[in-house]
Amino acid sequence: MARILINDGMHPSGIQRLVDAGHEVQTDRIPQEELSSKLPDFDAICVRSATKVREDLISQCPNLKVIGRGGVGLDNIDVDFAKSKGISVENTPAASSRSVAELAMGHAMSLARFVHLSNRQMPEQGNTDFKGLKKSYSKGFELEAKTMGIIGFGRIGQELAKLAFGCGMDVIASDMFDITVDLEQKVGNQLVKNTIKTSDINDLFSKADVISLHVPFTGKAVLDTDAFAKMKDGVVILNAARGGTIDEDALLSALESGKVAAAGLDVFENEPTPRPTLLNHPKVSCTPHIGASTVQAQEKIALELADKLIAKLG
Repeated sequence: MARILINDGMHPSGIQRLVDAGHEVQTDRIPQEELSSKLPDFDAICVRSATKVREDLISQCPNLKVIGRGGVGLDNIDVDFAKSKGISVENTPAASSRSVAELAMGHAMSLARFVHLSNRQMPEQGNTDFKGLKKSYSKGFELEAKTMGIIGFGRIGQELAKLAFGCGMDVIASDMFDITVDLEQKVGNQLVKNTIKTSDINDLFSKADVISLHVPFTGKAVLDTDAFAKMKDGVVILNAARGGTIDEDALLSALESGKVAAAGLDVFENEPTPRPTLLNHPKVSCTPHIGASTVQAQEKIALELADKLIAKLG
C-alpha cells in the first residue's frame, strides 16, 4: 500500500480507483509552504497547476516515487530533476484534448459574431438601444472557407483540426517536429479522413485567418512582435494553452493597430490576476483557464492518472 496525496483535487472516480487498488489517499490540501515538512510521508503526489513541485521540495522527499499531473503541462514540476532521482512523472495528455479544443473553437465562434460583446452589453443596453447594438454587431464573419492555423499539432491541436474541418475551414499546422497526421472523424454515419502535413511556422503566419496555440510554455513567447508582423491583417488569435506563450504587450499593440482583429484567451501571464487591460478589452473574449474543466474531461483525467499511478506503485 502506498500513501498518495491528492493536493489539487481529483474527480471521485479516480480517487475510488486508487482506493480500490489498496492505496491510502489523502485529499485534504496541504499549503505550498507546508509541503516540505509533510510530503516526505507520502509515496506519491498528484497536482494540477496550483501546486509547484520544484527541486528543493523534491530533494526533501526521499520516499517520493511518483509525481502525477492531472493535465498536460508540466511547467510546475522540475521534471528532469525528479527523473534524476528515480521519480516517475506522469501526466494525462489524452484526457482533456476534446474539451480544450472545443473551448478554443467556442472562442473563435464567439469572436466571429461578437457574442462576447453582446453578452456584456445586451443586459445593460438591450432594452434601450437594441437597434444600435444590432448595427454594431452586424459585420461578423463565417468561419467556413477561412484557414485555421494550429501551432502545436499534438492531441489537442488534432482535435481542433477536426472541429475546424467540421466548420468547413481549411487547416494548416505547425509543430516542433515535421509530422504527417491522418485524421479520422465521424460525420453522421460516414467516416471522413483528412491528412495534414505540418508546415513551417512562417508559412502558417502568412496564410492563417485564425491562429490557435497548443504548445507548452518554454520560457519564451511563441507569438511576439516579430510573429504578429508576419501575420495577415485582421487575424484572430486563440490561446487555450499556457500563459506566457503570447507576449501580452505585443498582443495589445497588435489589437490596437488592427493587425489582430480579436483574441480568445483562456490563459494569461499573471494568473490568477490577469491584467485588466486584456480582460476589459472589447476585442478580447476571456475565460478563466477552463480548457479542461468539463465533467467528461475531469473524469477521464482522474481515471487516466489513477491507472498510471497504480501501474507505477503496484
